[in-house]
Amino acid sequence: MTTVLIADDQPLQRMGVRMLLEGTPGLTPVGEAGHGAEAVRMAAELRPDVVLMDIRMPGMDGIEATRLIVAAGGRTRVLIVTTFDLDEYAYDGLRAGAGGFLLKDARPEELVAGIHAVATGDAVVSPRLTRRLLDAYTHRVLAPADTPAAGDPRLRALTDREREVLVAIGQGWTNTEIAERLVLTESTVKKHVGRVLAKIGARDRIQAVITAYDTGLVRAKP
Repeated sequence: MTTVLIADDQPLQRMGVRMLLEGTPGLTPVGEAGHGAEAVRMAAELRPDVVLMDIRMPGMDGIEATRLIVAAGGRTRVLIVTTFDLDEYAYDGLRAGAGGFLLKDARPEELVAGIHAVATGDAVVSPRLTRRLLDAYTHRVLAPADTPAAGDPRLRALTDREREVLVAIGQGWTNTEIAERLVLTESTVKKHVGRVLAKIGARDRIQAVITAYDTGLVRAKP
């Protein structure tokens, strides 16, 4: 059974999500929080598998709440549920450690699938949405080899091939696209992706995208 804490300042939104969870086998709501501070407290007390986290809430917002929940080091994962897929707060939420984000107008089955994915450690943001999110901030180009990115400690352990794969992840490519463009099999790509995540200390593909961007491996045009 996957336990879920609902954090949203809108009572009707919380009620709708709770009803969905109560009617879905394998999921159970364990509490509701109306603001970030309450979500942090309840997450510590209830230790849910997943927190469905709104971003815009009074007092402590969902970004800070996510950061504190993740920093606590427990098993709880955070799935941000926001209004706009290009909302600037969504990117900050992912940087804070959220396992992904969905839109509030997502279909019920999408939300359920997202909860299950985050609970098992997978990322929810699809490559398409990752592209659109990063496009809100950058036009992606590959950084030259002599940039500071080459010496970043997170990248030193990567082989040349793994570096190529990280660039591809940062550009939002799917495993199929990476396989086609690098002339590899998908099974080989999956192995490379797994090694990349382990070497850079990324929890999931989303964090790998952020690392690629932060290190300058994938960067904005001047």
